[in-house]
Formats: sequence, C-alpha cells, structure tokens
Amino acid sequence: MLTIRKRDASGPAKEPDHQPRIAIGEEGGVLGCAFSGSWTTRTVALVDAEMRKIEQRSGFKTLALDLSQIEKMDTAGAWLIDRLVSSFEKKGVEITMQGQSEIASILLGAVGDAVRREPESGSAKPPNFIIRGLEAVGRRVYEMRDDFLAAMNILGATIRGSQMKLGRGHAVNMAAIFNQIDRMGVGAIPVVVLMSAIVGAIVAQQGAYQLSYFGADIFVVDLVGVLILRELGVLMTAIMIAGRSGSAITAEIGSMKMREEVDALKVIGLNPIGVLVFPRLVALVVALPCLTIIANFAALGGGILAAWLYSDIAPAAFIDRLRVAIDLSTIFAGLIKAPFMAMIIGIIASVEGMKVGGSAESLGQHVTASVVKSIFVVIILDGLFAMFYAAIEF
Repeated sequence: MLTIRKRDASGPAKEPDHQPRIAIGEEGGVLGCAFSGSWTTRTVALVDAEMRKIEQRSGFKTLALDLSQIEKMDTAGAWLIDRLVSSFEKKGVEITMQGQSEIASILLGAVGDAVRREPESGSAKPPNFIIRGLEAVGRRVYEMRDDFLAAMNILGATIRGSQMKLGRGHAVNMAAIFNQIDRMGVGAIPVVVLMSAIVGAIVAQQGAYQLSYFGADIFVVDLVGVLILRELGVLMTAIMIAGRSGSAITAEIGSMKMREEVDALKVIGLNPIGVLVFPRLVALVVALPCLTIIANFAALGGGILAAWLYSDIAPAAFIDRLRVAIDLSTIFAGLIKAPFMAMIIGIIASVEGMKVGGSAESLGQHVTASVVKSIFVVIILDGLFAMFYAAIEF
C-alpha cells in the first residue's frame, strides 16, 4: 500500500489558508499524488509549475491520485488535474483515482470529454466543388420532400374541416372568410388594375411596333387577346397576390407562432389549421379568379389604348376583331388556372408561416422564402398547364 507522507498535524491549530497543495510519494513503481486545498480559478496558478514538473517525471507504471482532501474545485482545477492524467495516459501509465467527490467526478468527466473531443476538421481538406454541389442538391431535395409533406398535411387538414373544436364537428366562420376576402381581394384591386393595364399596354405597343413592318397591325388584337386571357392575366395576378397576400399570410401566422398563439389554440382544443389557414385559403380561392377577371379587363383596356395610339386601331374596331380572335375556351383557359394557383400560394405561405422560429430573423427568412417559392411554383404550374392544353388541343 502506497503511503504519502503528510505534514504532522501536531502543534497549535492554525487557520487553513485554502491554498492548493500537492503531496508526492513514490514506492514500488507507483507515483502517488495527494491533492488538498482549494483548486479554483483564483488559486491553480500557484501549483501550475509544480504540476508541470510532475508531468515530466518517468520511471513508474502507475499514477495514484488522491482527491479526498480537496476542499473546493471548479473547471480550472479539474482541467489542471485532467491535463496531468492525459499526459501520463499518453505515456502508457496506468491511472488510479480515489477520494473524489460527486461534484469533482462530474467536473473531471466534463472537462475530460471536452479536452479529448476530436478537433473540428479545420485542418482537413474540404471536399471539392462537385461534392459540395451534390450535397447542396441533396439537402434541397430533402427540404422539398419535407415541404411537400407539410403542404399535404395542411391541405388535408383544411379539406377535412374548417374552424372546429377537435371531435365536435364543423363550424365554418363566414365572418373570417369575408374579412380575408376583403383584405386579399378587394384591397388588391387597385394594384392589380394598375399593373395589368400597364402590362397590356406594353404588350400591345410592342406587338404593334413589330407587326407594322408586315402591314399586319390589326393582328395586335389577336396577340393581346390570346396572350392576356390565356397566360398573362392570371399569371401576373397570381404573382402580385403571392407578393402581397402570400407574404402577409406568412407574416401573420409566423408572428402568431413566435408569440406561441398557435400553441394556445391547441391548448384550448381548437384546430390551428382550421382557425388560421382555412379562412385564408378559401378567401384566396374565391378572390384570385375574381381578380383575374378584373385584370383581364384592365389589360385589354390598356391594350385598346395602346393600339389606338400606336396603330390607329379604334376601340370599336379592336372589340370587333377581339370577338373573332377569342372564344370561350380562351377565357376559361386562363380562369381554370386561378383556383390552383390560389391553393398553391395559400399552402406555401401557410407552410412557411408554421416553420417560423422564435426570432425576427427567422420570420424575415420565411417570408422571403414564401414569396420566392410561391412565384416559382406558380410559374412552373402555368408552364404545366400550357403543355397540358397543347396536348389536349384546348
């Protein structure tokens, strides 16, 4: 049994100075160290040099540490002891430790884990740009999968029921729906009319300018009528609604998520999808087709004015030619897209709103993502409809 000699306790009692002390003894290939006193940030500097000298010693197979006399220890003292242990472990010396308190064991374990943790791969060579590109693509694919599942969850919950108490049947809140129609539909009329009229005038002006070389100015009516009614009317309206109402939906739901109002709805037994998403989704499905019709009239009005100014096509002649250029299929080809685009805008905006975290930065990021994703998917959907119409010759 290794015995470490300590100072004789006989003599007059003295007030302890709480300084860290190390008692060392060596016997039979075992180096023993008994620690005492206070091993804290304020005091460990007093024994750092002595600890380093112990680390340089050699010629023994076992290091025995006695921590029973340590009065106080913090992470600095634990780190100093763990540095000694780590140094001898690298030399292949067996370590035994006794007398440590529960707190000392926790500190030594935590410090040991932190010291022995593998360093960050800063020295490792980063993967080449091909690997990084493939990784980014993989992450985006998984994000798209998660977004799709969240969108289907919201769509299913919305179809299943409107505002309701769980298990107590359905109760459509018409006041909330009409309020959202007023905000998203009626409130958007001025900007939709203005933008659509400008776009219609630009299309007519550019068409008249190009067709004048061939003496086919009258065909600007066909160009404006078909392009506006089939494509640009609904597409421009959906893009404006995605930027105006989609961002508002994400911001409203996101701010409720930040203030834990969504959790409060669950606590009182309400379905958050029904309360928050259903009225907005129904309002968009109703408002977007109506706004598309208004946008079509505004764009045609802008086209009539531009054709009158640039090609001397009178409004009466424009309308007469328009009757020949379009039919009901041209009108419905655009209007059929509107409800689908409204659903996409509402669902994406709601998904992004539900993903908002607890910070203003997260809210801003998801509002931006909502607008970008909505516009992107709306344009993709418009292209798919165009290919579908061409396939069925509609």
